[in-house]
Amino acid sequence: MAQFVLLSGGDPTSYDLKGTEMVLGRHPECDIVLQSNMVSRKHAKIIISGSQVSIEDLGSGNGTFVNGDKTEGIRPLQHDDRIKLGPLLFRYDDGKTLTAAPAASSRASASPGKPGGSNPTIIPKSNLLSGGQGTIQFDLSNDDGAHTIMGAADVGGGFGSLNVKPEVKLKAILEINRSLAGTTELELMLPKILNTLFSIFPQADRGSILLKDDSGQIVPRAFKHRRGDSDESVRISKTILNKVLEERKGILSADASSDLRFSGSESISNLTIRSMMCVPMLSLDGEPIGAINIDTQNPISQFRPDDLDLLLAVSSQAALSYENTRLLASHAEKTKYDNEMRIARNVQRALLPDDLPKAAGYEFFAAYEAAQAVGGDYYDIIPLGEDKICLAFGDVAGKGVPASLVMSRISSIVRGTIEFFNDVQSAANRINNHMCAKAVEGRFVTFVLVIIDMKNHHMSLVNAGHMSPIIRKPDGSIEEFSDANIGVPLGVIEDFQYDVEDRAINPGETFVIYTDGVSEAMNHQSDLYGTEHLRDFIQKGPASTTALGEAILKDVKRHADGRPQNDDITLMCFGRAAT
Repeated sequence: MAQFVLLSGGDPTSYDLKGTEMVLGRHPECDIVLQSNMVSRKHAKIIISGSQVSIEDLGSGNGTFVNGDKTEGIRPLQHDDRIKLGPLLFRYDDGKTLTAAPAASSRASASPGKPGGSNPTIIPKSNLLSGGQGTIQFDLSNDDGAHTIMGAADVGGGFGSLNVKPEVKLKAILEINRSLAGTTELELMLPKILNTLFSIFPQADRGSILLKDDSGQIVPRAFKHRRGDSDESVRISKTILNKVLEERKGILSADASSDLRFSGSESISNLTIRSMMCVPMLSLDGEPIGAINIDTQNPISQFRPDDLDLLLAVSSQAALSYENTRLLASHAEKTKYDNEMRIARNVQRALLPDDLPKAAGYEFFAAYEAAQAVGGDYYDIIPLGEDKICLAFGDVAGKGVPASLVMSRISSIVRGTIEFFNDVQSAANRINNHMCAKAVEGRFVTFVLVIIDMKNHHMSLVNAGHMSPIIRKPDGSIEEFSDANIGVPLGVIEDFQYDVEDRAINPGETFVIYTDGVSEAMNHQSDLYGTEHLRDFIQKGPASTTALGEAILKDVKRHADGRPQNDDITLMCFGRAAT
């Protein structure tokens, strides 16, 4: 689709051209609203008639300029025209030609001792569609002539035909290895490759490197001109490029302007390239990752088949160096990420209580195992004076880094709230409102808040959307709290009023609170551990609270049988001694 690309004021902004007319100006009713006091309220009009796009000034105060000329009446636009409205500069993109240009600040320094001419220019990925003086364009015309290409060569074993000038190839490979030695940044490698190519091929006038981006599209990433004052436009036939990438062959055209195979490509003909070479860059597994293109406009110094084979050898070595550097960069990035995750894990662990309470007649146990470096499960134990303890237990929807950030937030909210609200209902209502105030879509928290009075052996509990704690009585029977008193998870409904479960803690009773990482642990056959199995195990498990908690975790791992965790596993148990 045709577009107007705003080049002024930071990053380029694209506007799709739709319908038959679009008005540009400062008025809010304009199709493209421009934020500048030097632009008239209705400054200019874009007229769209089929594939032809024109612009007309609407009597603006500061005029409408196309390529520096003030427009009078309706002015048809050509691809890459520059349109200026007041201080704002636009580029017209007809949607048929991909134009990529570097920012002025993106030029790299030429390596010492290399041939003269303009420095190689790196094209930042963020600027691939921005305006500027230098451009690399794909000609989208797919010409199909009857004549064959003047020369073509298979990649072969990666370095072309080894019996063609082996000593020259070895020298060229050694030269590019020497120039790339110690380079660990991709953006610094590409200019060095071009500088070395200009040294190996002294007749080259222009060179460019194109690489596949993350989406698999081939995009220009660097280019170089031998003459610094020359036009920095480089156009590459899409027909040539597709053949190079699809057939993994190097292509030589001794005279592109007379080669009927490309005679339909107007961009090639207009440039009157006398000789050009384009070769693929292949990954370690033989897949094309990009292409190198060089050409000369000197009709006397044409490239020859031997030059093509030499370029294949050099490009293969350049591709290997590029792949190695890319893998090294990826490894360095992963190492940095792993280190950051290790720090994040330590920070998150620091949010959990260091010690469990030691109270006469009571025993406590807690365990936390994240499925990833960090997780979204949460528990806390907060003393409330000499005789009371607050237990907070939660499970954030999801896992990994997003869940861990919510976990850290609820940890601080619970700590800050429980200092001022000692009754469990008021505290739960307050915590929920805090979570709703800065809620993240889809990141709710199932939560259990318990206050234990160890002097009167009594507990008050609020359940916000979590599984009911399982209670084992002294006779081995199992009890759970009523589902009728389970409220909505935290962060879902503001001002929700939670119900409170009040219950005596009888001698010999043990309470087990768990996340679904326990009940939904899977083995290699994807069989769940299951809530029923958990109930049965608690019923038959050890009498000691600590021994029971450790036994549950051991049994969950037995069931998983080595299968990696699919969710965070968190368990909290507390119980009153039988005597």
